[in-house]
Amino acid sequence: MACVKDKVIIITGSTSGVGESCAIEAAENGAAGIVITGRDTQRGDNVKAAVEALGTEAIFVAAELSDPEQCRNIVAQCDAKWGRVDGLVNSAADTNRGTVEETTVEFWDHQMNVNVRAPFLLTQECVKIMQRENIAGSIVNILSVAGFCGMDILCSYSTTKGALRTLTKNNAHALRRHQIRVNGINLGWTDTPKEHLVQRAQGSPDNWLETAEAASPFGRLLKPDDVAKLVNYLLSDESGILTGSCIDYSQRVLGVFPPEDSVSE
Repeated sequence: MACVKDKVIIITGSTSGVGESCAIEAAENGAAGIVITGRDTQRGDNVKAAVEALGTEAIFVAAELSDPEQCRNIVAQCDAKWGRVDGLVNSAADTNRGTVEETTVEFWDHQMNVNVRAPFLLTQECVKIMQRENIAGSIVNILSVAGFCGMDILCSYSTTKGALRTLTKNNAHALRRHQIRVNGINLGWTDTPKEHLVQRAQGSPDNWLETAEAASPFGRLLKPDDVAKLVNYLLSDESGILTGSCIDYSQRVLGVFPPEDSVSE
């Protein structure tokens, strides 16, 4: 397992799904401190307790990522607690659907603020501390294969993930002189609690997961633990000088046309 011993890590969206698994994985691999963030205080406290049970210090900072000051407060609370930050995982995202015809300006702006502006602000604040403390830090952005195009119901979401991929590349280039690494993971279809809610909202049958996994080449969708292991590697020193990479983590071989399977991501 990749070691993040003694590192202090901020993980957004860590009250459930991929973010929660990233927090647990980091704690299991020796992190000194983890900032849990999200909107649900009860779930945040539960994840905090789980991390602490593994011997890692943790704080929970409730935050609405569409608010710039609440984004900045996440990093300020980390600095106040530990006086440093070694890693940032931008996992939180608004994944709601909308076609080009039905997407409103308000919805577009909210999704852009949560999925692009918030990672930018968190990165900005973390980088200030990393440079102040002379830390060779690591930032991991959770992207999506939808950022390459996306389904017709993902107009705004796909656009945000494409923008975040570009931000990942730009920041990696700009921050390499400070030995701060920035990488991204283009996730395929992932089995998370939020995905279950989205599928229910769009009227998918109760057995949607069973059907989707039966149609998948590997017989299952990605799981949060799969993603957490790769995130942990990118946060660790074992990933060396790897920066500016946006790793496709999908059962679909992107760029193969027509697609080799019919699974929707």
